[in-house]
Amino acid sequence: MATIKEAKRSVTIWACRSNTQRSKKRTELIMNRKLTHCLVSGLLCLLIGLPVVAAAQLMIVGNDEKLLFMYTGVMRTAPGYDTVSIIDIGTNPEEPKIITSLQLMNSIYGPPTNLAITPDETLAIVANSMNWLQKGETWKPAPDNKLYVIDLTAKPPAHIATVEVGKQPSGLAINPAGDMALIANRAGKSISVLSIEGKEVKLIDTVVMGEKIAAVAITPDGKRALAVKRPSHKIALLEIDGRKVTYNKYDMPVGFLPYNVQITPNGKLALTADCGLSDGHVDTVSVIDLEAKPPRVIDRVVVGDAPEGLVISPTGRLAVAVLIKASAPPYANKWFYNRNGSIAVLEIDGKHVRKIDEVEVGTLPEGAVFSPDGRYLYVGNFVDRDISILKVEDTKVTNTGKLLKLPGQPASMRSSNP
Repeated sequence: MATIKEAKRSVTIWACRSNTQRSKKRTELIMNRKLTHCLVSGLLCLLIGLPVVAAAQLMIVGNDEKLLFMYTGVMRTAPGYDTVSIIDIGTNPEEPKIITSLQLMNSIYGPPTNLAITPDETLAIVANSMNWLQKGETWKPAPDNKLYVIDLTAKPPAHIATVEVGKQPSGLAINPAGDMALIANRAGKSISVLSIEGKEVKLIDTVVMGEKIAAVAITPDGKRALAVKRPSHKIALLEIDGRKVTYNKYDMPVGFLPYNVQITPNGKLALTADCGLSDGHVDTVSVIDLEAKPPRVIDRVVVGDAPEGLVISPTGRLAVAVLIKASAPPYANKWFYNRNGSIAVLEIDGKHVRKIDEVEVGTLPEGAVFSPDGRYLYVGNFVDRDISILKVEDTKVTNTGKLLKLPGQPASMRSSNP
């Protein structure tokens, strides 16, 4: 048996060893923490020192070079010079850059929504509504049925396929899943349904509408679509089940000669551009409540003369109707002629929509595109052959005065936003 003195000595030695081990572990822990802190700090310093590279977001613009608006009238020239421009609006939104321009036929005939980009930005599709036929020494338009498929992942982007669709394909839309597209066929009085699988686009069905259809939009949940029946001043409601599209003959009356339709990001409202005629008299944007059963028109907002282009911000806070305002040169001797068109800025507050501003842009504006964050707006000026760049701050839209020159006359434009 150990003595009391030996026991005390053993306890003292154990305590010293224990304290030493605890101290060693504590020291190791502190050192590890310091090492981790140094590594993290070094990594942050490295990252701060590197330039920030923004992801490219794309916009597609269809340039029509066959139809010239002169002070003496409209001139139809030989085909072969149309282009489709792919533009980077993500790297520097205030100074977008043209990546490439493909020589593809497209037309100002129809709303400025005859092209679209898939949500993942791998493909773009462009519908050519009109073929160009020679008649003696002049040219005349005739309905076409071509859809061009562009591979946006190729460097540079490339035209990879041509698909035959309905007669005079015009406004079109790609669903949020990116696996289906709908095309409004004006002369065909129908809607083409296309499947998108990888880089293959196929016509899989045709929905008979019995009337000229100008444009189409798909709801964010992909379950419904709206189609513009321009001659009868109505919007048709379509049901979508997978890739099966059904028209149950339910229509909603909107303003005079509607030409375009868009849906808010939350799917609660739809807006229509009731284009009417560019004649100096005011036209409207109709407001459709998509949550109502059945959906119905709940308001009409007076916006100005001839709203054709129509786009809703990704934030859902603003919408813009592009007003032609008889700004084409052939109108120069009319009392309602304007040198430039403009945009009507609409504020969306719940289900209330009101015009809050109007901003001048260029001559004969057609299409418009918001940047992905909604902080910039791009408007194509057909006669001026350029794009106006506008800045968006909250609900204030300001023309920066900056222009992007194009290789042709911008008839239509879209981005991967709906």
